[in-house]
Amino acid sequence: MNKKSVRDVEVAGKRVFVRVDFNVPMENGSITDDTRIRETLPTIQYLIEKGARVILAAHFGRPGGEVKEELRLTPVAARLAELIGKPVAKAVDTAGPDAQAKAAALQDGDVLLLENTRFNPGEEKNDPEFAKQLASLADLFVNDAFGAAHRAHASTEGIAHLLPAVSGLLMEKELDVLGKALNNPERPFTAIVGGSKVKDKIDVINKMIEIADNILIGGGLSYTFFKAQGHEIGQSLVDNSKLDLALEFIEKAKKLGKNFLIPVDIVVSDDFSKDANTKIVDVDGIPADWEGIDIGPKTRELYAKVIKESKLVVWNGPMGVFEIEPFSHGTRAVAQACAETEGYTVIGGGDSAAAAEKFHLADKMDHISTGGGASLEFMEGKVLPGVVALNDK
Repeated sequence: MNKKSVRDVEVAGKRVFVRVDFNVPMENGSITDDTRIRETLPTIQYLIEKGARVILAAHFGRPGGEVKEELRLTPVAARLAELIGKPVAKAVDTAGPDAQAKAAALQDGDVLLLENTRFNPGEEKNDPEFAKQLASLADLFVNDAFGAAHRAHASTEGIAHLLPAVSGLLMEKELDVLGKALNNPERPFTAIVGGSKVKDKIDVINKMIEIADNILIGGGLSYTFFKAQGHEIGQSLVDNSKLDLALEFIEKAKKLGKNFLIPVDIVVSDDFSKDANTKIVDVDGIPADWEGIDIGPKTRELYAKVIKESKLVVWNGPMGVFEIEPFSHGTRAVAQACAETEGYTVIGGGDSAAAAEKFHLADKMDHISTGGGASLEFMEGKVLPGVVALNDK
């Protein structure tokens, strides 16, 4: 995407409205994972060093256009201040009197965090009036929220038509890495597609059959492929409306000479719990009253070999219910292979990123996307409204 970045514009002395993704996991008012805050630090620190007056905006949770006390961004402001080593002013509203007064009072190098954008009903509706109120706070718009770039909201898309609009450094990095992977991949290129439902991954599977050399299928969506091929799948997850489509994908891959792999063995379970009985069966051996829950050891070995022989790996979606220990081995094996390959690894955010973190392998990956839904839509070849609205170079 040939979009201007924050490096292409003059920011000194300007009020810069930066849309960030601070939608961090929180428990009892404490942040449990500050990755999304840390990922935006290069942009924030760049602006501080260049003497900009930084106004940060983010959504948090789903307040539905109402003020919800437990969804205020106060803990985020405190954590950000610790990370940048300087005070972060916090507005009690998003574009109201307090935000306006605090934005006007900023000096060069100061940082202000506005209140949760989704407290305003105009945010998710991309209301032009709300976008105008946000734009009135600043001289320049920087979008660094790749995780929200697939949403056409007032603070991600609407405001971009009212101010000079450029990408932040995180947004630029995401577009650069994902764009290169999809448009000019090193080969062999392996795409790993997991997760629970075929319908969530139709477009990405379709796209990957066209551009990747190897497509490795795992997770709950595997069982739709098994059933389409006439196998008994017991109580496993299935999308009965997508059986013909599953066969079409297999046929399309064959026609294009692609290596389309679905699991050859399965871990099955008699209950969805950590104390369940489990056993390993071949794909045609799932008992009628058991359910498939993870890829088996032969599949793990097969997938690991393909991954390790790849020059580029893009992974989106787990191989099984990795949150429950007995069912985590398939996802762990794939994560381990991604960590060990000499090829370039791109983890498509969401559950795959969570798995890499859980198995302490995140630092071994080349790029972990901060946008689950956004990176998925980007990989599907869809247009991201928050990116399209930015100024071209």
